[in-house]
Amino acid sequence: MIRLAASLLALTALATPALAALEVGAKAPDITTQASLDGKPFAFSLKEALRKGPVVLYFYPAAFTKGCTIEAHGFAEATDDFKKLGATVIGMSADPIDTLNKFSVQECRSKFAVGSATAATISAYDVVLPVKPSISNRTSYVIAPDGKIIFSYSAMDPTGHITGTMDAVKAWHAAHPHWHA
Repeated sequence: MIRLAASLLALTALATPALAALEVGAKAPDITTQASLDGKPFAFSLKEALRKGPVVLYFYPAAFTKGCTIEAHGFAEATDDFKKLGATVIGMSADPIDTLNKFSVQECRSKFAVGSATAATISAYDVVLPVKPSISNRTSYVIAPDGKIIFSYSAMDPTGHITGTMDAVKAWHAAHPHWHA
């Protein structure tokens, strides 16, 4: 009976979304990396992107995997709405830029950029996937133009990442109606 209770408790813990390591209010670590939009590589700078407005920064384990493709499609469908609110969307994974060039067209539908997350970036955002430390888990952040995290959510299930980040961007936008880049 004790083993059963312990097993159920362990399964419950696995089903519960893990909390993202960087909490709301924390300063987001700066990122400068190679990224791709519409199959074309470019240099991405978080600092530069924040000058335009909030940034939806989401980490995903690997391009062309089931959950990551579902998430990319969801963000692609929502990108125009994010843009209307002044937000930039960028996905980050440890994939090489050649893979990201293809993923940005095929799964991101050329709507938003995907960047190559270095080991240092994965560590700085504390999004290491425990079962495979060289890649990230699935964590979404919204970062305000002042560099502070205003939303943080970690769950391997892609469900909830788009709606959570959208709600956070809408709330930020409502609180800053006169903010312009």
